[in-house]
Formats: sequence, C-alpha cells, structure tokens
Amino acid sequence: MFSTDPLELFGSLGTISIIVLFILLVFSVFSWGIILHKWRMFRLIKREERQFLQAYQEEGALSEKELHLLQHVAAELPHSPSGSVLLDVLNRVGHLVEHNTGDVAVPARKTGPWPDRQYLEKVVQYLIQQHIARQETYLPFLATTGNISPFIGLLGTVVGVINAFQQIGIEGTASIASVAPGLSEALLATAAGLFAAIPAVIGYNYYLAQIRKTIFGVEAFSIEFLNALDAPVLAGKKGRSRQ
Repeated sequence: MFSTDPLELFGSLGTISIIVLFILLVFSVFSWGIILHKWRMFRLIKREERQFLQAYQEEGALSEKELHLLQHVAAELPHSPSGSVLLDVLNRVGHLVEHNTGDVAVPARKTGPWPDRQYLEKVVQYLIQQHIARQETYLPFLATTGNISPFIGLLGTVVGVINAFQQIGIEGTASIASVAPGLSEALLATAAGLFAAIPAVIGYNYYLAQIRKTIFGVEAFSIEFLNALDAPVLAGKKGRSRQ
C-alpha cells in the first residue's frame, strides 16, 4: 500500500529525483537570501535618499555655504545615490578648501578651469551607471533561477513518470498502488521547481522596478543640481576659475 508520509515518500525517491530536489533546494535558499538582502538594501537606499533630498530642498539656492553643508549631509548618507552624485560632481568641479568666517566653515574653490556642462553630464551618466550596476548585483541569479528551475523540475517530473511506467511493466498492471509512487515523485519535482522559480521571478521584477524608480529620481536630481551649478550664485566663482 502506498504511504503518504513525507519521510517515506522522500525515502522512496530515486537518485536522480533526489539530486533534482537538492539542486532546486540550493537555488531556492540562495534566491530567498538574495531577496531578503535586496529588501534591506533598498529600504536603506530609500531612507537615506529621502533624507538627502529633504536636506537639499531645505537649502534652497545653492551658494558656497549651502554646497558645503550638503557635502556633509551626503557624506553621512553613503547609500543615497543622489548624495553620491553630488559629492562626485563637486569633486570634478574642484576640491573645496574650508576657511572659517565666524561660526560657519565656508568653502572656497581651488584655482583651475571650470568643467563645462557637457563634461559634467557625462560624469553624471557614468555615476548613474555605476549605481545601476551596484543595485543589480545578484539579480541575474534570480533571473537564472526563475528561468531554469521549472526545467529542472520538469526533469524530475519526466524521471518520475518513467519510474511509474517501469513499475507498471514490472507488475503487469496499471493499478493505483503501482502508479502512485512514480506520479508522486513526478509531481513533487514539479512543485519544487515552481516553488523555487515563482519567488525568484517576483523578486527579480520587483527589484528591477525599484532600480528604475530610484534611477529616475537620481536623473531628475542631477538635472536640477547641474542647473543650480550654472546659476548666477556661482557665476562669480566660475568666472574666477576660468581666469
């Protein structure tokens, strides 16, 4: 008589089916690890990005004093993509050298040519591509899991069906008792493949959408920030640097 006990069912599996289930288990464990890691990472990025943009909006017009304050805010929020863009752009524009005026340290630019807008836009695009690559880390594994897990499960399904037909041939009858073990083995592999693939596909698509949303915000900030650097507030500094 065929038993429905999971332990007895697992013990009745063939070698190929056990290997298939083990491979699917490994894919599933790593996929869930990546999903949880990315969830924490994007939660941190959202929080720091929100804090930086709030500080940026509160500063208003960007004078040298405001740029210096924003530098400190961005340095304290290393996971904010917009903050990283601000720091890197200011580094290309010119290192800031502090001098004290009262209670506030106001930066002054070193002499040197002021980079043109086209150069800064290319720098921003390079920085954005860096952020995309960093945020997409491990996502290809989720895509791979979602693509191949059903096929690995299908392999186990085919093996289970073959075993069922072999049992029919041995016993010479197609009774439920002879067919059920092989069919259970086949359906178990199918279920394991879907269990590994479905969360991976959902996680991959969700985090891909989060990356697009984050990068869209960074691009919007970059356009506004580069326009602010060309504002009349900094025109005097630009003119002196070009001399």
